[in-house]
Amino acid sequence: MDAVDRKLLDALRANARATYAELARAVGLSAPAAHERVAKLEAAGVITGYHAALSPEAVGYGATALIGIFITDSADIDEITAALERLHDVEDCWFVAGEETFVVKVRVTDVAALEVTIRDLNAIRGVARTRTTVVLSTRFEARFRSAHSA
Repeated sequence: MDAVDRKLLDALRANARATYAELARAVGLSAPAAHERVAKLEAAGVITGYHAALSPEAVGYGATALIGIFITDSADIDEITAALERLHDVEDCWFVAGEETFVVKVRVTDVAALEVTIRDLNAIRGVARTRTTVVLSTRFEARFRSAHSA
């Protein structure tokens, strides 16, 4: 991956609906060359999909929390991961180093729904306890940038 690929990735992150002509102008290529590079990035697994970015509040999810999950000594990590994946309110899940084993981001309608989600998390076999941090406001998120962006 070179600097042009990185510029393409940044342009796609800014506007995944950009045409190949627009992408080409952004990186100084022809439209067919931009199309070919994007196809190669997709084939290599660098680009894993295209998604609509939604406003959680606009679709009814007014509360966000980060929840640390502490597991028992005999817990099966794969079973817990599968159980977390089945919970609709869990948006992201990270296996982490530190006191917690997992940290999940949940989006729910309100505090009452958060309470239900916390109960659901604690009911998963192998979960010893959880620690919840309620997000008061989001200043920014999804800031991933390709390495060495220009």
